[in-house]
Amino acid sequence: MTLTQKCIAECIGTFVLVFFGCGTAVVVHCNGMSPDAAYLMTALAFGLVIVAMAYSIGNISGCHINPAVSLAMLVSKKMTGKEFAAYVCSQFIGGIIGGAFLTFFFDTKTGLGTNAVYADNIWATLFIEIILTFVFVLAILGVTSKISNGAVAGIVIGLTLTLVHIFGIYFTGTSVNPARSFGPAIFAGGAAFANVWIFIIAPLVGAVLAALLYNFLAEGQKEETPVEAAPAAAPARSSAPRRSNKKKKR
Repeated sequence: MTLTQKCIAECIGTFVLVFFGCGTAVVVHCNGMSPDAAYLMTALAFGLVIVAMAYSIGNISGCHINPAVSLAMLVSKKMTGKEFAAYVCSQFIGGIIGGAFLTFFFDTKTGLGTNAVYADNIWATLFIEIILTFVFVLAILGVTSKISNGAVAGIVIGLTLTLVHIFGIYFTGTSVNPARSFGPAIFAGGAAFANVWIFIIAPLVGAVLAALLYNFLAEGQKEETPVEAAPAAAPARSSAPRRSNKKKKR
């Protein structure tokens, strides 16, 4: 896959995440104040988007659709600086397009699924988002470290995102993704846009911490040989008896 193809996939994936995840929060009127059906539906929407995208664009770009995830991959030396910059730009563009689409269907007064500062406490908000992102990214690094996990990786990552949303919606609306927060915030404006820097910095910090810890814990662990680097299979042996090249002695 070319970098352009990967970037297009990342842009589309981030758009879908913002449009369906944040859009669901608006549709079901999730206010994050009580663990009702709307609360759970919003958490599930974000998780299900990840599952859907993981099995549709995962084989193209890896389905980061999140600058924090891409940063963790950069720290883990699983992507280059050029790829990281291209991915992040594509993800933010996808988030902005998603936010723009939301304005066609909903009034910006609904908040468009933006994040909020918890109890007017910036430090508490930063701390919560760092923890949520740390757990999310740690799960991603762990489940994607083995090729044998490929069949279930999308489900595990999607369920982990659902988990952090179930806990985090009450506090901040759950970001763990700078592009997901930035896209709707620039259209909602007001406090959402004024505080969006929190939901950019905190997930990035949480991602770096997760990557550093995982790299430390996994140091010395035997890595699986990548599929494309695996040695070619030995030719199958025929069940027919071999003919001897030696001449029979008369």
